[in-house]
Amino acid sequence: MKHILVIRLSAMGDVAMTVPVIRSLIQQHTDVKVTVVSRPFFKPFFDDMDRVDFFGVDLENRHKGFFGIYRLYQHLKKLKIDFVADFHNVLRSKILRTFFKSNGTKTAFTDKGRKEKKELTRLEKKVLKPVKPMVERHVDTLESLGFKVDLSKIVFPERSVLADEILAVTAEKSINKWIGIAPFAQYQTKVYPTELMQKVILDLSANQNHKIFLFGGKNELNSLKNLQQNLENVILVANKLTFKQELQFIPHLDVMLSMDSGNAHIAAMYGIKVVTLWGNTHPFAGFVPFNQPLENSLIPDLEKYPFLPTSVYGNKIVTGYQDVMQSITPEEVVAKISTNLYE
Repeated sequence: MKHILVIRLSAMGDVAMTVPVIRSLIQQHTDVKVTVVSRPFFKPFFDDMDRVDFFGVDLENRHKGFFGIYRLYQHLKKLKIDFVADFHNVLRSKILRTFFKSNGTKTAFTDKGRKEKKELTRLEKKVLKPVKPMVERHVDTLESLGFKVDLSKIVFPERSVLADEILAVTAEKSINKWIGIAPFAQYQTKVYPTELMQKVILDLSANQNHKIFLFGGKNELNSLKNLQQNLENVILVANKLTFKQELQFIPHLDVMLSMDSGNAHIAAMYGIKVVTLWGNTHPFAGFVPFNQPLENSLIPDLEKYPFLPTSVYGNKIVTGYQDVMQSITPEEVVAKISTNLYE
């Protein structure tokens, strides 16, 4: 059995994007086992996979700094690792893979395409063309280690029966179409305006065959309640289900509407249809949710906002570009969701 160590420390969306890659690897190479090194919070992503172990890293304390990374290496080398795939390729992961390499272990790392992304996001002499998606870059990393992976052959896990604790929030699914909506993102430049999202939810909820579930964090509860608008078929999932329960529930959705955020990638890793809304970022930057057609990525009016995208992650504010998402109409969003529900 060949043992591959996969390093992907953060963040949520980035870790979720590794899931279909690792799932495909395990399915297509029965002589391989994998140990994923990441933050403990992300362990549930990998719980349903055979021959995949998880090692939770403590970057704030035990594994902090150079000596902490060396301590992590000392733990991991006991697992008899044959290959190291560094999907993160930052200073900490570079140090860790260097320890393995110095011990004779074959290593490889993911090229993030920083040069192409810089050309895509610069304001002048912009090169508006797609860079290779991150999932494909991870496949390249595995191939350089000798493991070919065909993402088109992935078999998604079967939906589990929902536990009573989840059904207490969601109720049983009958003839309803279940729509998940994750209306927030890390940066405000990637968040659809509240009044427009309220219109989307109002229009979708007018169809009594639709049941809408709102996702978000504890600090977003008040905003989510405002979006709920006291509509009977709009349910708050936030703060009612644990993260692990959300992962069990999401595969039962018919479609997920998300910003350019982790929820899009979580839904996609289960094979759920995903519609994404993009603000100052852009699907060409390589973060389109896995296995989703490009037409499911709705972007602002590029003629009106020619500098888009202005950044890869949405953390750069350009004067006059704060309201670019206003040019994505609620009618356009509702139509795209309906197409995915009923096509």
